[in-house]
Amino acid sequence: MEATYLVLGVLVLTVVTADLLWTTLWVEGGAGPLTTRLMSWTWKAIRAVAADRPRVLSLAGPLVLVASLATWIALLWAGWTVLFAGGENALFDTRDAGPISWVERFYFVGYSVFTMGNGDFTPRDGVWQVVTALTTGSGMLFVTLSVTYVLSVLGAVTQKRAFASGISGLGDRSTDILETSWDGDEFRGLGVTLNALSSELDTLVSNHKAYPVLHYFYSPQASRAPARSIAVFDEALTLLRFGVPERHRRAPLALAGARSSVQSYLDTLDSAFVEPADQAPPDPEISALRDAGIPTVSDQEFRRSVDALDDRRRMLLGLVTSDERQWPGGASGSSSD
Repeated sequence: MEATYLVLGVLVLTVVTADLLWTTLWVEGGAGPLTTRLMSWTWKAIRAVAADRPRVLSLAGPLVLVASLATWIALLWAGWTVLFAGGENALFDTRDAGPISWVERFYFVGYSVFTMGNGDFTPRDGVWQVVTALTTGSGMLFVTLSVTYVLSVLGAVTQKRAFASGISGLGDRSTDILETSWDGDEFRGLGVTLNALSSELDTLVSNHKAYPVLHYFYSPQASRAPARSIAVFDEALTLLRFGVPERHRRAPLALAGARSSVQSYLDTLDSAFVEPADQAPPDPEISALRDAGIPTVSDQEFRRSVDALDDRRRMLLGLVTSDERQWPGGASGSSSD
């Protein structure tokens, strides 16, 4: 039985340490396997409970983050407790010579992990003194990495909402962005805007790869929701790239870079278990550009181009729906903002 406890304790500690280091230190690795599934389950449970209450959904991100931290410390605590149970007389009571109970063993590991100093129990001389030192070291490592991780995540949440607000400031619909920059002959200053937004989106992509928990930080305000803002942004890029004749587009490099940034963001959605929608959303409103006096290609040509983007646009709609939003314009979405 003692050998079983030793093996089980080592196994639990290996799993939790790997998941902790994977999640907090491996930037390109996203979250660890354990944390990834925990985040997904927690988000689904909160969505089921929240229904159409945005304020409840706004608690999802903090709750998912806390659940991850609590799981790490619980497994770390449990792993060391089971490991100490695997050693015959690994601990002794400095005040009572009786056998050590599970509660007492749990208490000893707790004050060792949280570096609370000496308690009423002490390890036997030899290897168990070294194991106790490792227990304390793992606790210090956990606290340091966890605090750093939380601060980094909160900084990334602020950046993500600032990016969404920047796009929302240009307009609520994809056509607004183009109409605002059209001066009667060209899209004045649009290239600079696209470059700036692309840079911010690239930062957001890097943050999502490093901290997949960002997917679960929900904002009750649509203007601060990246999912909806990215959909608006990409629809504007689609209108500009495929709906406006080439001679009027200008800034082709900025346009290509912006579309590439959006695709990079969509590529991060696997870590959040976001699935493409069954059907693509409604086509962008090219007629609105004509009404604003902006030259456009024919409806047939535009339709052919949009049809070729079916996979990309279905993923965008899946992103918007998973965030409990409506598609910009109010069609084919999920619940209201």
